[in-house]
Amino acid sequence: MKNYKHKAVQAAEFLKPHFKRLPEIGLLTGTGLGQSAEFLNVKATFNYTDIPHLPATTVESHIGRLIVGSIQGKSVMAMQGRFHLYEGFSALQVAFPIRVMQELSVKTLILCNAAGGLNPGFAAGDLMIITDHINLSGSNPLSGPNKDSWGIRFPDMSAAYSKKLVALAEHAAKDSGLHLQKGVYAGLKGPSLETPAEIRFLRAIGADAVGFSTVQEVIAAVHAGMQVLGLSIISNVHDPDAPVPARVEEIIAVAKDAAVRLETIIRKVAESI
Repeated sequence: MKNYKHKAVQAAEFLKPHFKRLPEIGLLTGTGLGQSAEFLNVKATFNYTDIPHLPATTVESHIGRLIVGSIQGKSVMAMQGRFHLYEGFSALQVAFPIRVMQELSVKTLILCNAAGGLNPGFAAGDLMIITDHINLSGSNPLSGPNKDSWGIRFPDMSAAYSKKLVALAEHAAKDSGLHLQKGVYAGLKGPSLETPAEIRFLRAIGADAVGFSTVQEVIAAVHAGMQVLGLSIISNVHDPDAPVPARVEEIIAVAKDAAVRLETIIRKVAESI
Protein backbone atom coordinates (compact mmCIF):
# COMPACT_ATOMS: atom_id res chain seq x y z
CA MET A 1 0.00 0.00 0.00
CA LYS A 2 2.91 2.35 0.74
CA ASN A 3 4.23 1.87 -2.79
CA TYR A 4 0.72 2.32 -4.23
CA LYS A 5 0.30 5.68 -2.48
CA HIS A 6 3.77 6.72 -3.60
CA LYS A 7 2.79 6.03 -7.21
CA ALA A 8 -0.41 8.07 -6.84
CA VAL A 9 1.60 10.96 -5.39
CA GLN A 10 4.09 10.78 -8.28
CA ALA A 11 1.30 10.86 -10.86
CA ALA A 12 -0.33 13.81 -9.09
CA GLU A 13 2.98 15.69 -8.89
CA PHE A 14 3.43 15.20 -12.65
CA LEU A 15 0.02 16.79 -13.31
CA LYS A 16 0.07 19.59 -10.71
CA PRO A 17 2.10 22.14 -12.71
CA HIS A 18 -0.48 22.00 -15.49
CA PHE A 19 -3.33 23.18 -13.27
CA LYS A 20 -3.69 26.91 -12.66
CA ARG A 21 -5.68 25.86 -9.59
CA LEU A 22 -5.96 22.36 -8.17
CA PRO A 23 -9.00 20.56 -9.61
CA GLU A 24 -12.29 20.74 -7.73
CA ILE A 25 -14.10 18.28 -9.99
CA GLY A 26 -13.06 14.91 -11.36
CA LEU A 27 -14.81 13.47 -14.43
CA LEU A 28 -14.46 9.85 -15.53
CA THR A 29 -16.13 8.62 -18.72
CA GLY A 30 -16.60 5.15 -20.17
CA THR A 31 -17.70 3.20 -23.23
CA GLY A 32 -18.36 5.47 -26.20
CA LEU A 33 -18.52 8.53 -23.97
CA GLY A 34 -15.08 10.10 -24.37
CA GLN A 35 -16.46 13.05 -26.31
CA SER A 36 -18.75 13.95 -23.39
CA ALA A 37 -15.76 15.61 -21.69
CA GLU A 38 -14.95 17.91 -24.59
CA PHE A 39 -17.19 20.79 -23.49
CA LEU A 40 -14.39 21.80 -21.13
CA ASN A 41 -12.07 24.71 -21.67
CA VAL A 42 -8.98 22.61 -22.32
CA LYS A 43 -5.60 23.69 -21.00
CA ALA A 44 -3.62 20.49 -21.58
CA THR A 45 -4.15 16.88 -22.65
CA PHE A 46 -2.13 13.76 -21.94
CA ASN A 47 -2.29 10.20 -23.14
CA TYR A 48 -2.54 7.90 -20.15
CA THR A 49 0.83 6.39 -20.99
CA ASP A 50 2.44 9.84 -20.63
CA ILE A 51 1.52 9.93 -16.94
CA PRO A 52 3.65 8.05 -14.39
CA HIS A 53 2.18 4.68 -13.36
CA LEU A 54 -1.00 5.08 -15.42
CA PRO A 55 -1.43 2.10 -17.79
CA ALA A 56 -2.91 2.19 -21.27
CA THR A 57 -6.57 1.33 -21.73
CA THR A 58 -7.11 -1.84 -23.74
CA VAL A 59 -10.77 -1.21 -24.60
CA GLU A 60 -11.19 0.13 -28.13
CA SER A 61 -14.05 2.49 -27.25
CA HIS A 62 -12.04 4.20 -24.49
CA ILE A 63 -9.87 7.10 -25.71
CA GLY A 64 -7.27 6.86 -22.94
CA ARG A 65 -6.68 10.58 -22.55
CA LEU A 66 -6.59 12.92 -19.55
CA ILE A 67 -7.76 16.52 -19.89
CA VAL A 68 -6.69 19.40 -17.67
CA GLY A 69 -9.42 21.99 -18.08
CA SER A 70 -12.07 24.18 -16.54
CA ILE A 71 -15.75 25.06 -16.67
CA GLN A 72 -17.25 28.30 -15.40
CA GLY A 73 -13.98 29.02 -13.62
CA LYS A 74 -13.90 25.65 -11.85
CA SER A 75 -10.81 23.52 -12.36
CA VAL A 76 -11.53 20.03 -13.72
CA MET A 77 -9.55 16.83 -14.25
CA ALA A 78 -11.30 14.70 -16.87
CA MET A 79 -10.41 11.15 -17.85
CA GLN A 80 -11.63 9.84 -21.19
CA GLY A 81 -11.64 6.11 -20.56
CA ARG A 82 -11.28 3.89 -17.51
CA PHE A 83 -9.78 0.58 -16.43
CA HIS A 84 -11.76 -2.60 -15.80
CA LEU A 85 -11.31 -5.76 -13.77
CA TYR A 86 -12.00 -7.82 -16.89
CA GLU A 87 -8.94 -6.32 -18.57
CA GLY A 88 -6.85 -8.03 -15.91
CA PHE A 89 -6.37 -4.94 -13.75
CA SER A 90 -6.65 -5.32 -9.99
CA ALA A 91 -9.21 -3.35 -7.99
CA LEU A 92 -6.37 -1.09 -6.83
CA GLN A 93 -5.38 -0.38 -10.43
CA VAL A 94 -8.98 0.31 -11.44
CA ALA A 95 -9.28 2.82 -8.59
CA PHE A 96 -5.84 4.36 -9.15
CA PRO A 97 -7.18 7.41 -11.06
CA ILE A 98 -9.40 8.22 -8.07
CA ARG A 99 -6.37 8.20 -5.78
CA VAL A 100 -4.55 10.55 -8.15
CA MET A 101 -7.59 12.84 -8.05
CA GLN A 102 -7.57 12.62 -4.25
CA GLU A 103 -3.92 13.67 -4.15
CA LEU A 104 -4.88 16.64 -6.35
CA SER A 105 -7.65 17.66 -3.90
CA VAL A 106 -10.68 16.72 -6.03
CA LYS A 107 -13.83 16.94 -3.89
CA THR A 108 -16.55 16.04 -6.43
CA LEU A 109 -16.48 13.03 -8.75
CA ILE A 110 -18.79 12.57 -11.74
CA LEU A 111 -18.71 9.11 -13.33
CA CYS A 112 -20.41 8.03 -16.55
CA ASN A 113 -20.91 4.59 -18.04
CA ALA A 114 -22.86 2.61 -20.58
CA ALA A 115 -25.06 0.00 -18.89
CA GLY A 116 -27.48 -2.71 -19.84
CA GLY A 117 -31.04 -2.03 -18.77
CA LEU A 118 -32.75 -4.46 -16.40
CA ASN A 119 -35.81 -2.40 -15.52
CA PRO A 120 -38.51 -3.18 -18.13
CA GLY A 121 -39.60 0.46 -17.92
CA PHE A 122 -36.30 1.60 -19.42
CA ALA A 123 -35.49 2.06 -23.12
CA ALA A 124 -32.23 2.08 -25.05
CA GLY A 125 -30.76 5.58 -24.97
CA ASP A 126 -32.27 6.52 -21.60
CA LEU A 127 -30.10 8.40 -19.11
CA MET A 128 -30.14 6.99 -15.58
CA ILE A 129 -28.95 8.61 -12.37
CA ILE A 130 -27.33 5.96 -10.18
CA THR A 131 -28.93 6.13 -6.74
CA ASP A 132 -27.11 3.11 -5.30
CA HIS A 133 -25.08 0.11 -6.43
CA ILE A 134 -24.65 -3.61 -5.80
CA ASN A 135 -21.06 -4.84 -5.93
CA LEU A 136 -21.10 -8.32 -7.45
CA SER A 137 -17.57 -8.15 -8.85
CA GLY A 138 -15.95 -10.08 -6.03
CA SER A 139 -13.40 -7.26 -5.68
CA ASN A 140 -12.95 -4.20 -3.49
CA PRO A 141 -10.21 -1.55 -3.78
CA LEU A 142 -10.08 -1.25 0.01
CA SER A 143 -9.00 -4.85 0.57
CA GLY A 144 -5.66 -5.14 2.30
CA PRO A 145 -3.94 -2.67 4.65
CA ASN A 146 -5.77 0.64 5.08
CA LYS A 147 -4.01 3.92 4.32
CA ASP A 148 -5.31 6.08 7.16
CA SER A 149 -4.25 9.31 5.47
CA TRP A 150 -6.63 8.44 2.61
CA GLY A 151 -9.65 7.37 4.65
CA ILE A 152 -11.02 5.25 7.46
CA ARG A 153 -10.88 1.46 7.58
CA PHE A 154 -14.64 0.92 7.31
CA PRO A 155 -16.22 3.72 5.25
CA ASP A 156 -20.00 4.01 5.40
CA MET A 157 -21.69 3.35 2.04
CA SER A 158 -25.27 4.19 3.01
CA ALA A 159 -25.11 7.40 0.97
CA ALA A 160 -22.42 6.64 -1.60
CA TYR A 161 -24.15 8.75 -4.24
CA SER A 162 -24.69 12.36 -3.20
CA LYS A 163 -28.35 13.35 -2.86
CA LYS A 164 -27.34 16.95 -3.49
CA LEU A 165 -25.71 16.03 -6.81
CA VAL A 166 -28.68 13.83 -7.75
CA ALA A 167 -30.95 16.83 -7.17
CA LEU A 168 -28.68 19.04 -9.28
CA ALA A 169 -28.76 16.48 -12.10
CA GLU A 170 -32.55 16.27 -11.93
CA HIS A 171 -32.82 20.05 -12.03
CA ALA A 172 -30.39 20.20 -14.97
CA ALA A 173 -32.47 17.67 -16.89
CA LYS A 174 -35.73 19.48 -16.19
CA ASP A 175 -34.19 22.80 -17.17
CA SER A 176 -33.03 21.27 -20.46
CA GLY A 177 -36.21 19.35 -21.22
CA LEU A 178 -34.45 16.00 -20.82
CA HIS A 179 -35.91 12.85 -19.27
CA LEU A 180 -33.91 11.05 -16.58
CA GLN A 181 -34.42 7.63 -15.05
CA LYS A 182 -33.17 6.75 -11.57
CA GLY A 183 -32.04 3.36 -10.39
CA VAL A 184 -29.65 0.88 -8.83
CA TYR A 185 -26.53 -0.18 -10.76
CA ALA A 186 -25.19 -3.73 -10.45
CA GLY A 187 -21.44 -3.98 -10.97
CA LEU A 188 -20.11 -7.27 -12.36
CA LYS A 189 -16.59 -8.31 -13.28
CA GLY A 190 -17.26 -9.24 -16.93
CA PRO A 191 -16.39 -9.50 -19.72
CA SER A 192 -19.02 -12.14 -20.57
CA LEU A 193 -22.47 -10.60 -20.84
CA GLU A 194 -25.36 -11.72 -18.65
CA THR A 195 -27.33 -14.93 -19.13
CA PRO A 196 -31.15 -14.80 -18.97
CA ALA A 197 -30.99 -16.48 -15.55
CA GLU A 198 -28.55 -13.83 -14.33
CA ILE A 199 -30.88 -11.11 -15.62
CA ARG A 200 -33.74 -12.58 -13.60
CA PHE A 201 -31.51 -12.75 -10.52
CA LEU A 202 -30.32 -9.15 -10.91
CA ARG A 203 -33.89 -7.92 -11.27
CA ALA A 204 -34.93 -9.93 -8.22
CA ILE A 205 -32.29 -8.31 -6.00
CA GLY A 206 -33.31 -4.80 -7.03
CA ALA A 207 -30.93 -3.82 -9.84
CA ASP A 208 -32.18 -1.54 -12.62
CA ALA A 209 -29.03 -1.58 -14.76
CA VAL A 210 -25.87 -3.66 -15.04
CA GLY A 211 -22.30 -3.06 -16.16
CA PHE A 212 -18.64 -3.86 -15.64
CA SER A 213 -17.36 -0.60 -14.17
CA THR A 214 -17.96 2.29 -11.75
CA VAL A 215 -18.31 0.38 -8.46
CA GLN A 216 -14.57 0.14 -7.67
CA GLU A 217 -14.08 3.84 -8.38
CA VAL A 218 -17.07 4.85 -6.26
CA ILE A 219 -15.88 2.81 -3.28
CA ALA A 220 -12.47 4.50 -3.47
CA ALA A 221 -14.10 7.93 -3.89
CA VAL A 222 -16.31 7.46 -0.83
CA HIS A 223 -13.26 6.31 1.13
CA ALA A 224 -11.56 9.52 -0.04
CA GLY A 225 -14.45 11.67 1.19
CA MET A 226 -15.62 12.76 -2.26
CA GLN A 227 -19.16 13.64 -3.28
CA VAL A 228 -20.17 11.28 -6.10
CA LEU A 229 -22.58 11.52 -9.02
CA GLY A 230 -23.05 8.46 -11.23
CA LEU A 231 -24.76 8.60 -14.63
CA SER A 232 -25.52 5.66 -16.92
CA ILE A 233 -26.57 5.57 -20.54
CA ILE A 234 -28.87 2.59 -21.00
CA SER A 235 -27.39 0.95 -24.08
CA ASN A 236 -29.97 -1.83 -24.41
CA VAL A 237 -32.71 -3.42 -22.31
CA HIS A 238 -32.58 -7.11 -21.41
CA ASP A 239 -35.65 -9.32 -21.65
CA PRO A 240 -34.81 -12.71 -20.12
CA ASP A 241 -37.90 -14.26 -21.69
CA ALA A 242 -36.96 -13.16 -25.20
CA PRO A 243 -33.17 -12.78 -25.17
CA VAL A 244 -31.50 -10.98 -28.07
CA PRO A 245 -27.73 -11.23 -28.59
CA ALA A 246 -26.05 -7.97 -27.56
CA ARG A 247 -23.68 -6.46 -30.11
CA VAL A 248 -20.88 -4.31 -28.75
CA GLU A 249 -20.97 -2.08 -31.84
CA GLU A 250 -24.63 -1.26 -31.18
CA ILE A 251 -23.94 -0.56 -27.50
CA ILE A 252 -21.20 1.91 -28.43
CA ALA A 253 -23.43 3.55 -31.05
CA VAL A 254 -26.24 4.10 -28.54
CA ALA A 255 -23.78 5.57 -26.04
CA LYS A 256 -22.38 7.97 -28.62
CA ASP A 257 -25.86 9.05 -29.69
CA ALA A 258 -26.77 9.87 -26.08
CA ALA A 259 -23.48 11.60 -25.30
CA VAL A 260 -24.75 15.08 -26.18
CA ARG A 261 -27.60 14.79 -23.66
CA LEU A 262 -25.18 13.44 -21.08
CA GLU A 263 -22.82 16.34 -21.75
CA THR A 264 -25.66 18.78 -21.09
CA ILE A 265 -26.34 17.24 -17.67
CA ILE A 266 -22.66 17.11 -16.70
CA ARG A 267 -22.04 20.69 -17.80
CA LYS A 268 -25.02 22.10 -15.90
CA VAL A 269 -24.19 20.11 -12.76
CA ALA A 270 -20.55 21.24 -12.88
CA GLU A 271 -21.66 24.84 -13.28
CA SER A 272 -23.92 24.51 -10.22
CA ILE A 273 -21.40 22.95 -7.84
